[in-house]
Amino acid sequence: MRHIAKTAALAAAVSLAAGAATVASSSDAAAAWKPKKPVEFVIMAGKGGGADRLARFIQGIIKKHKLAALPLVPINKGGGSGAEALRYLKDKQGDPHVIMATLNSYYTTPLRNPGLGVDISKFTPIARLAEDTFQLWVHSDTKIMSVEDYVAAVKKAGPKDWKMGGTGKGQEDSLVTAMLEKAYGIKVTYVPFKGGGTVAKQLIGKHINSTVNNPSEQIGFWKAGKSRALATFTPKRLKAFPDVPTFAELGQNLSYFMQRSVVAPGGIPADAEAYYVDLFDKVYKSEDWQNYLSSKGLLPGWLTGKGLQDYFVAEREAHRKLLMAMGEIK
Repeated sequence: MRHIAKTAALAAAVSLAAGAATVASSSDAAAAWKPKKPVEFVIMAGKGGGADRLARFIQGIIKKHKLAALPLVPINKGGGSGAEALRYLKDKQGDPHVIMATLNSYYTTPLRNPGLGVDISKFTPIARLAEDTFQLWVHSDTKIMSVEDYVAAVKKAGPKDWKMGGTGKGQEDSLVTAMLEKAYGIKVTYVPFKGGGTVAKQLIGKHINSTVNNPSEQIGFWKAGKSRALATFTPKRLKAFPDVPTFAELGQNLSYFMQRSVVAPGGIPADAEAYYVDLFDKVYKSEDWQNYLSSKGLLPGWLTGKGLQDYFVAEREAHRKLLMAMGEIK
């Protein structure tokens, strides 16, 4: 986990000058290309989860502020833990009217499914807009008020009876769950679902015992008093959850982030790439987006160009090691 944090920081630092230059020049370059038809905004996850909510919120910002003459049309392709979306993007090589909202299955799914024939370094990086976070959640009806209570409850129930809901197998939620199990010497039954929104609903319906949902996926239920956050997988407390401790505060070095980025197929024209960088730079700088970050527990994280591609490649290698440690790949 420290490796992941360091690679992200290094990539961000290395790209500052290049990224600034790219953004500064993108408005001029973007003027050379405009979409000729609505743009497919592919989401590599199901409806209702963090990626879906984020993509549709971005679409709303663009529409509200009239940042684009033609609309972005969200299309969910979450099959196979995002394999459907990845393959679709590859098959759209050179098509500038398709972009994709990513999450960490951008790394893990190609690693777990080499038969896909997908190499993410061949795609066109557009922009990283944020890093999303994770929290350990239980239903508010339980007597579990702390991580200590949680560990005791899991051990008492046993792995067969304690169900941890998450999105897919070998994806972000299962990685975070594995970290939690190793740190506290516990074992749970991991139950995969198609999207984070479904996971959140399963917890509220008491069909599972806990989740590691992104804050944006649980915040509605949390505000309604139906779920309880026990701890956050970040080095510092989140502004949106000032009373929720970090695992670091509890003596465990558990930290994990999920990038929220946009990419395009490989081989698109340079002026089309510049157009999208400029578009998402406007989204990122908007008051709507900045408010979304602070209210939903996301961290600012603008990155573009070569710096973003280097970040993707470094994170892919870090996730390769995590999956190997879990026995998911060899």
